[in-house]
Amino acid sequence: MCGITGYIGENKTTDILIDGLRRLEYRGYDSCGIAAVGPKSSLYLKRVTGRVDALDKLVAEEPLKGAGAGIGHTRWATHGAPSEDNAHPHTDCSGRLVVVHNGIIENYLELKEKLPGHKFKSETDTEVIAHLLEQHLKGLHVQEKAVRSDMLEPVFFEAFRRTLAELKGSFAISAVWANCPGMLLAARMHSPLVVGLGRNENFIASDVSAFLKYTKKVVFLNDGEMAAVRKDGVDYYNFHGRKTAKDPVTIQWDSTMAEKGGYRHFMLKEIHEQAEAVENTLRGRLLPLGGDILKAEMGLSAEAIKGFTGLQFIACGTAFHACLVGRGLFENFGVPAYADVASEFADRAKLMPKGTLVVAISQSGETADTLFAMREAKTAGAKVLCITNTVGSTLTRESDYVLYTHCGPEIGVASTKAFLGQLAAIYLLAGHFAAARGRLGTADARRYAEDLLRVPRLIEETLAKEKEIARVAESFAASEHFLFISRHLNYPIALEGALKIKEISYVHAEGYAAGEMKHGPIAIIYKGMPLLAVATSGRTLELMAGNVEEAKARGADVVAIVDAESRKTVKASRYITLPSAPELFTPMLTVLPLQLFAYYVALAKKCDIDKPRNLAKSVTVR
Repeated sequence: MCGITGYIGENKTTDILIDGLRRLEYRGYDSCGIAAVGPKSSLYLKRVTGRVDALDKLVAEEPLKGAGAGIGHTRWATHGAPSEDNAHPHTDCSGRLVVVHNGIIENYLELKEKLPGHKFKSETDTEVIAHLLEQHLKGLHVQEKAVRSDMLEPVFFEAFRRTLAELKGSFAISAVWANCPGMLLAARMHSPLVVGLGRNENFIASDVSAFLKYTKKVVFLNDGEMAAVRKDGVDYYNFHGRKTAKDPVTIQWDSTMAEKGGYRHFMLKEIHEQAEAVENTLRGRLLPLGGDILKAEMGLSAEAIKGFTGLQFIACGTAFHACLVGRGLFENFGVPAYADVASEFADRAKLMPKGTLVVAISQSGETADTLFAMREAKTAGAKVLCITNTVGSTLTRESDYVLYTHCGPEIGVASTKAFLGQLAAIYLLAGHFAAARGRLGTADARRYAEDLLRVPRLIEETLAKEKEIARVAESFAASEHFLFISRHLNYPIALEGALKIKEISYVHAEGYAAGEMKHGPIAIIYKGMPLLAVATSGRTLELMAGNVEEAKARGADVVAIVDAESRKTVKASRYITLPSAPELFTPMLTVLPLQLFAYYVALAKKCDIDKPRNLAKSVTVR
């Protein structure tokens, strides 16, 4: 939703904060700001509407010299329109206390009514935190000028703790008080926050990418935990003020992984990283199929696999399309499977058959709707297996079983390699389930694994057709309406193709099960309307060929995604020919030309591809 960064140490604070915000800008970019303790315990505050570049220019015009404690924030609006007043950090009445916050304070109006005499300057729910913190400081009767700043630190901490106790909702919060220049405070409840540990300097952020340039040693905060961060160390507490022990972990990513690597956009770079992402997700986890590997990695034994009555997939957005592929894949192996968008799952959670395994999928592991749905499932007594790309995320900590995708950071807002990683994890899981439940014999299991291991090379072959796909896409740059159709396992890919072009090109696009076109949607086809048909070889090919003919008869300009064999059957205006693959694995290939198609349409339209309007990378509010 939004990005928080914080720093305390001996280097130039504003430079580090702005650098962190640049790396977090994919989380939100309608406004941003920083605050830092300046000379003689003054407070330095700069905020802008728009992106970090504008903030950087503003800071350069009036720089802050020196080092100290500071916090920053890049925002995606939830309360209050994008504006400088609504930008974080927010101050109290004195202008010496600043707060940044991700999430939603559900009781902010109630809290605001309890703060008469306080002057509010924004429309946000966040500002109430600053004033509530100010009120608690006053309640502790501190004579600020009579004591040293380090003696005020316990008071600041206690006021912060009391403030947290009154908040309802989801939040990651950090606060700095000019009277306590040696400490910044942070807390987490249902919104990600991580601490970075350096030498004579420490960091906080919503995501490790903000400070990987400086340290790879991190501590993930859990819900209900606080951190008191000083340059020489960090202390951790629960919300009752009791000290807790936290073990740091070392992040394997390096900062160059979050750079564009010579590509024009992160999205294009990440499209080309998909063979590696799939390979990394599969490596060492396939043979022998049947459950032993899953038992060793996440405690999911073959006996447990046999005991599940079926699967229930839940996710949002692109991850939900992976769920739909998963449903079809498991059904192919005779395992009952269902898929629901997480935001609509609450009632179904109460009706799941006993013994259902819930599979929750989220790239970030922090998607609010998916977390809520997962908790509803657990309340109903279900076991939960999560598929995620993010070590230490909330989803991983609350699930019974965790299957990581090992895709590395994905910066582009429109998901590409995370989707392929999720599909790879689903195929991996399906193979083990099918073998453990006797749906794949020894020879068939080995063939399945070998076919899956060939997919990364087929991905590379498909991406080698980029220039050809670009030319087709550019010919449709002026189009404002698109249709995507397919059947069976590739029907979700039609949905994903439509979503991708909507996300980054801002055009109207629809994805349909091809057989449904004649039940109404065919009426919207007009002469020259672009229609992309995923029509690779398989049991529905003849039906797909008929659907393409129906669309052509109404004037559609058809681009067919085919292989060499299916091209003989499907009659289209233009073709994108993929390498041949077993039908079961085609979704991992057919999505690639649709990703590239969306990218090059957006490029021709001069859209902001990595940061599409109105979207954020991680949706951490419901």
